[in-house]
Amino acid sequence: MFYREAGQFKTSYDKDQAVFPIMQDRWFIVAVILAAYFVVPFVADEYWLQAVIIPFLILALAAIGLNILTGYAGQVSLGTGAFMAIGAYACYKLTTNIPDLNIVVAFLISGLMAAAVGIVFGIPSLRIKGFYLAVATLAAQFFVLWLFNKVGWFYNDNPSGTITAPPRELFGVTITGPRATAEARYFVSLTFLVIGAVVAKNLVRGRLGRSWMAIRDMDIAAEIIGIRPLQTKLMAFAVSSFYCGVAGALYIFCWLGSAETEAFDLLQVSFPVLFMIIIGGLGSIIGSIMGAAFITVMPIFLTNFPPMIGIHMATDLQKHIEEIIFGGMIVFFLIAEPHGFARLWQIGKEKLRRWPFPY
Repeated sequence: MFYREAGQFKTSYDKDQAVFPIMQDRWFIVAVILAAYFVVPFVADEYWLQAVIIPFLILALAAIGLNILTGYAGQVSLGTGAFMAIGAYACYKLTTNIPDLNIVVAFLISGLMAAAVGIVFGIPSLRIKGFYLAVATLAAQFFVLWLFNKVGWFYNDNPSGTITAPPRELFGVTITGPRATAEARYFVSLTFLVIGAVVAKNLVRGRLGRSWMAIRDMDIAAEIIGIRPLQTKLMAFAVSSFYCGVAGALYIFCWLGSAETEAFDLLQVSFPVLFMIIIGGLGSIIGSIMGAAFITVMPIFLTNFPPMIGIHMATDLQKHIEEIIFGGMIVFFLIAEPHGFARLWQIGKEKLRRWPFPY
C-alpha cells in the first residue's frame, strides 16, 4: 500500500517528535492546504462559500479554542458564545472608534480582550470543576449577552441594537463590509484557521500542553510534581478565550456582517461548538475541524437530500425530521466511537500502515 513508513529513517529526536513524522501525512496536509487556497475558491460558488464553508472555518477555529480548554485542560465550559461575543463587540468598537487600525490587528486585540475576560471567569476553576464549573461558565454566557444587550455603548447606541461590520481593506482588497466578496472573506477565515491550528498543535505538544493534560488527568498529582494549578488553568482559559474571541470577530466581520446578541446565543453557538469537539474528538486539533465540518454540513445535507430523491414535505415537518435524524446520528457516533472522528481517523491510518496483516 501507499501508506508505509518503511525506509523513512529518523536521525534525530526532533525528526522523531515532528508533528507529522510520516512523509505521507506531511504531503497530505500540504495537499489539503493547497487545495483549500487554490482550488476551493475557484470551484465553489458564492452560496457554498457564504453559507457553508466560511461558517465552517470560523466555527472550527472556535472549536479548537474550546478543545484546548475542555479536551486538553479538562475544564468544562458552556460560555463559548459569550467569549465569541466579546471578540465581536470588541472588534466592532475598535474598528468604529479607530478607523485607521489595521483589521488584522483589530482581530488580534479582540482575541486578547476575550482572553482577559476568560481569565476572570476562569478564576473559579481553582475551587470547582465538572458540572459546577459548567454552571459558572453558563453564568458568563447569560451575563455577557445581557450586558451587551442593555448597555448601548457597546453597539454605539444603534436604535436597532445591532452591530455592523464597517468596510475594511487588507493589501488593497476589501475583506469586510457589504462590498467584500465571498472569496476575500474566505481567504481571511481560512488563513486564521490554518495559523490557529498550527499554533494550537505546537502549544499542546509543548510544556504548556503537557501541563494542561496533567491537570486534566489528575490535578492533585500534577500539583505534587510542581505544576501550578491556578496558572495552568487560567492560561487554558486565556488561550481558549483568545481563539473564541478571534472566531467571534470573524463571525461578524467575515460571515454575518451584522447581528444582535442573539447570534451568540447558547443554542445558536455554545452548544453546537461543544458538540463539535465531542463528535470530532476531545483532545484533538484535527478532531475539532472534523467535528465542525460534520455539524456544519450535515444539517444542510439532511435538508437538501429528501427533495433530491423525490420526497417533498412541509418545511416545518422537514425541519423536525432533520433535527431528529441529526440528534440520532450524534448519539450513534458517540456510542460507536466515544473518542470521535479523530480516533476513527487514527484507526484507519493504523490499518493502512499494517495492511494486509491483521490489526
